[in-house]
Amino acid sequence: MPYKNRKSSYFPFILIFVALKVILNLFAIKNFGFHRDELLHLVLGDHLDWGYKEVPPFIALLAKITLSVFGDSVFAARIFSTLASGLIIWLTGLITVELGGKRFAITVACLALIFSPAFAASGYLFQPVVFDQLWWVLTVWLFCKYLNTADVRYLYWLGAAVGLGMLTKYTMAFFTGSLIIGILISRERKLLYNRHVFYSALVATVIFLPNVIWQFAHHLPVITHMRELRETQLDYVHPLDFIEQQLLVNGTALFVWLTGFIALFASFRLRRFRFMAIAYILIFLFLLKMNGKSYYIFGAYPMLFATGGFAFERILKRQAYLLRSLALLIVVIPNMLLLPLVLPILSLQDTVSFIKRQTERYPFFKFIITWEDQKQHPLTQDYADMLGWDEMAKKAADVYHSLTPEQQKNTQLYADNYGEAGALHHYRHQYGLPEVVSLNSSFQLWAADNLNAKYIIYVDDDDNVERRLSKVVGSYKLVGQVQTPLAREHGVRIYLLTDPSPKLNEIYRAELAKKRLQ
Repeated sequence: MPYKNRKSSYFPFILIFVALKVILNLFAIKNFGFHRDELLHLVLGDHLDWGYKEVPPFIALLAKITLSVFGDSVFAARIFSTLASGLIIWLTGLITVELGGKRFAITVACLALIFSPAFAASGYLFQPVVFDQLWWVLTVWLFCKYLNTADVRYLYWLGAAVGLGMLTKYTMAFFTGSLIIGILISRERKLLYNRHVFYSALVATVIFLPNVIWQFAHHLPVITHMRELRETQLDYVHPLDFIEQQLLVNGTALFVWLTGFIALFASFRLRRFRFMAIAYILIFLFLLKMNGKSYYIFGAYPMLFATGGFAFERILKRQAYLLRSLALLIVVIPNMLLLPLVLPILSLQDTVSFIKRQTERYPFFKFIITWEDQKQHPLTQDYADMLGWDEMAKKAADVYHSLTPEQQKNTQLYADNYGEAGALHHYRHQYGLPEVVSLNSSFQLWAADNLNAKYIIYVDDDDNVERRLSKVVGSYKLVGQVQTPLAREHGVRIYLLTDPSPKLNEIYRAELAKKRLQ
């Protein structure tokens, strides 16, 4: 369809689906509690910088705005994520229009995306994932606009989107590379042969440059983080599992994106957009080779949902009302019934029961409750990561306030991992706690130079912690444990250490120095 014939009147129609997505998120936005990763990202807002050990700085800026404007509740933390999810729907609808799709195409594409388990699960937590997806989709839309109009202004906006995407998650690099290669392979490569493409790349570089400088100034921690991630998580991801999960994570929306992928090669009308399919293949093969997690590629699916919506509209003519209705029911209803597996719209106990029934009825869904330890649990790992943090902070505070005011002045709070440290930091005002010290993750960047107080409240989940403590403290006492039964942190211990020896501080300082060089 010629570009000039596309109607701007589709914009309000797309807003219907944006509203549906936002409303769906609102049903789940404050259920359960903070996710482990959300607690870390909120902490970053109190330590603004151009980089961190595991993520670029964009999420920290959003955290700062969230805490300053919306407050520190679970609901407040997820406002930006919900807005980003709505924008992804909006942009997917706009991409469909750029392809030449009309109302039915938009409906198929947007509903497939809204009810896809993959996007329901990744679109409400305050994590870089949803914002990474947003930049991917925005990048595709901007290039489609440039392709259809030859207006170089879209190239400059494209450069800005890539730069901001790189400040959000480094996966933007291989998506951008895949798109460029896909375009160079396609017939549309001539559109890249102009000086504005170079200037656009310069815009992206300027935006991303501060993080590059930060990385070099801090000994390239991204390399250390990727190595640790590969050793502790990615080595457990097998290629066949990755392939299987890509076929399952979108539920019945599989029929939409797979149709769209095929249509990019088979449809004459979509031939100009074939670079999308090539880019998807390249990203898929790269992640397959690198043992990437299944969600790393999620940002590539909205463009395929858009092409799938276009293909459905072409295949099912207007007169085929029954077939069109049936297609929408197949895309929506099964995925809607599976929503509690990935979106906390039910109470905790109802969620546990629902997961048990569904995984027993459909064994192929058991990958959803398989955690990083490769064992199956009653809850998904994400759900279990939202439980027990308030209890842990409250019990640590009870220990702190059991000390006299003089003892409190000579007390430090130490947590073993970033989830525990994030919870203790986030609830510090509510429970009157001192600043927490940790050497895990980005906490090492602002950790205290010494761990040498007379009293240390120590939070750890290591079964061998007492054997280690006995060698470096005058005395220790187990004063609390996380009892929330379904929490991933269930059993985490809280100790009160008294009279730590100088040896403990020597170990701490050596470990701190080592980590700051990584």
